[in-house]
Amino acid sequence: MSENDKKTEDLILDAAKEVFIRKGMAGARMQEIADEAGINKALLHYYFRSKEKLFERVFAEVFTNFFPSVAGALRTSETVFEKIEKFVDAYMDLLTDHPFIPAFIINEMNRDPDAGAYYIKHIGAAVEGEFIQSFAQSVQQEAKAGIIRETDPLHLIVNILGLCLFPVIGRPIISAILFKGDQPAYDHFLAERKHEVTNFIIHSIKKHQV
Repeated sequence: MSENDKKTEDLILDAAKEVFIRKGMAGARMQEIADEAGINKALLHYYFRSKEKLFERVFAEVFTNFFPSVAGALRTSETVFEKIEKFVDAYMDLLTDHPFIPAFIINEMNRDPDAGAYYIKHIGAAVEGEFIQSFAQSVQQEAKAGIIRETDPLHLIVNILGLCLFPVIGRPIISAILFKGDQPAYDHFLAERKHEVTNFIIHSIKKHQV
């Protein structure tokens, strides 16, 4: 790929991310993505034949960049508490920077289970290799050492994911009810979630001395 092709492709991907954030997968249109990128629709189709192919590329790049950012920490000798803090920080950044991802997966699973399964499989392969096994082993070791209470690693992982994910998926409702539609205030609330979720999870598994 030439340097000009790479620049054009990057321009398209950046534009697509913006449109997917605003409109979601179902509402996004190739013409709108072309307009956002400042190119004509024919050129957009030259690089990406369909909206689905374009989203697959955006999706893959988001997760390709995300998992290496936390995998190193999760494989180190750091404590479970430190790993939780680093994972929550990276995961909340992913969700706030790319809020269309979770909604898209849910919509795709409802619209077309086979298509949705593609994205679930893509995430699952990366998560299982980089997160679940390493993290579960650390949880089990620290539970045996008396540092944390006996905890099912899978339930712990789901608790972490749920506490991070719900405020992003439920943004329209939470923002309207609790923040009266004040988006800057809600963005500040999401930024605070890193600290709140980390503290809540750590407190829930920490073994307190009697």
